[in-house]
This record gives sequence, C-alpha cells and structure tokens, in this order.
Amino acid sequence: MDKTSFYSHGKLLITSEYLVLDGVKALAIPTKKGQWLHLEENNTHTITWQSLDMGGNCWFETIIKLPIAISEIAHIDDEEGLRISKTLLELLTTAQELNPNFLSDERGYTVTTRLEFDSNWGLGSSSTLINNIAQWADVDAFELLNKSFGGSGYDIASAQHKTPIYYIRTDGKPIVEEINFDPVFKDQLFFVHLNQKQDSKKSIKHYQSLPLKDFDTASEIVQKITNAIINCTSLTAFCELIDQHEEVISKIIKTPTVKSTLFPDYSGSIKSLGGWGGDFVLVTGTSIEIDYFKTKGYTTIIPYNDMVLY
Repeated sequence: MDKTSFYSHGKLLITSEYLVLDGVKALAIPTKKGQWLHLEENNTHTITWQSLDMGGNCWFETIIKLPIAISEIAHIDDEEGLRISKTLLELLTTAQELNPNFLSDERGYTVTTRLEFDSNWGLGSSSTLINNIAQWADVDAFELLNKSFGGSGYDIASAQHKTPIYYIRTDGKPIVEEINFDPVFKDQLFFVHLNQKQDSKKSIKHYQSLPLKDFDTASEIVQKITNAIINCTSLTAFCELIDQHEEVISKIIKTPTVKSTLFPDYSGSIKSLGGWGGDFVLVTGTSIEIDYFKTKGYTTIIPYNDMVLY
C-alpha cells in the first residue's frame, strides 16, 4: 500500500501578538521541531488514527468509519477523548467540504501523527496538525484554519516556511514574506517556559472583547518596532525595543507584563510570545544570568540556536 508523510514546523510569534489579528505586520519564526503525519492506505473503510507524543507514547487513538459521521463520537465516555475526537472529525469533514474528493473513495487509512515537542509548549500542536491535514487533503491550510480553529494564520504560515517571516493578514488574506533574521547577539537569547499552557482561543476572545481605543497608535508603534528588530545589531537596542513592545501590548490588553508579575527583579528583558500568560517567553541574558529562572522553578530553558529554524 502507498505510504505518505507530511511535515509542518512549529512556531513562535516574536512581535505583534494580538495585533496581528487586525492586520498589523508580525515577525514570526518557525521552530526546528514540528509535527509529522504518516499515512498508509488500506482497504478497511476506516481511518485508524494514533497520535504520539515526543517520546513516542500514544496519547490519543480512535477508529473512524468511512464515510465520516460526526454522530459516531457519541459513544466516547472520556470527556477529553470526546473533545479531541470531535475536533479531529470537524477538521476532516471541513477538509472534505473544501475538497469533495478527499476521503471520497472510503478506502481506508492508517494515520500516525508524532509531535517533536512537548504538547504543553505552545509551539503549535494544533496548527501543525491543521497544516498536515491540509496537505493530505490538498486544500488551502488557511481556509481550513478559518473554518475550524480561527486565528490570524501566522502559525500556518510558520508551519509552511523554513525561515523567519513577516506575516500580515489583509482583508482576510495572508501575505507572507521570508526574511533574514539572524541576530548577532543570539547567544544571549533564550526561551523560558512558564510551566503552563496558554489557551489561544481564550486569549483571542479576551482581546476581541476589549474596546481598542488606542489601537491605531499601538499598531503604528509595534509596526515600527517589528521593522527595527530585524535590523537590530546590539543587544541593548533589542532590549529597549522588546521592553517598549511589552508596555504597548500591556496597555492594549489591560494585562500586566510577565516581567512585572513574575520576575520583577530579573536584570534582563523578558517578552511574551503569542497569548500572554503561558507557554514560552523570550529572555535576554548570559547563560549565568539565565540560572535565575531555574532558582524560581522554571527549568525548561532553550537557547535560541536550539529552538529557531533559520
């Protein structure tokens, strides 16, 4: 039987978090680690699905009869399993709507997905899955995202590229530009995990509920910061830029910065990435200074070079 594999890169949003939803240019970076989807055709008239974590352990599995019927998930007793199954079936049926030929032969498939990163890291376990399913179904991944999870689409763009990108959504359409972003001070950049997962949907909903009276001013400042960061040649200037970015977003979303909340005595700069309150933050400092976070109980610390694809 035919075997096929699809791959998508994880993502980090360096600038314009939240504002990217409203068309502000963002700097996004694909990560070295992503997600695989391995596919093998068979004659079972079912999809046997198995999801593996970064250690190769199965964390979700199901069998889906073809043709797909959303009603078939009603027999699942486990609440988390029910949620995951519903999400998966919605993605597959939405892909079918976009391409009626997808799964139309009812032949059968064995599907195995495998994450290369911890699912709690917020590097895009959902976006990489969506992009992989879109490749399998031969549909536009941005359309699949819009009709399922929603969001700006920067994560899909990152999944599809091997270099840092500028990302803008204009009139609902994604515009992606590959760029050269390789800071000379990258040996003093680290990603520190905050020991909790951020819910992207809740972050977006919170942002969209706010009266953004200062949006125009904020978007102009953030766009200038994004452009300046690309051309930044000193760590001091970089720190000033990301500190300013944090203050602008803090005012817009009416949320204290992570540094003021958790690490007020840290000597370097700290910047949230994506939805505030969880996942990774970008931190500046030497390897010795970074030990500060270990003393606070934050032990997942990844050097820039080990995380970023460029």
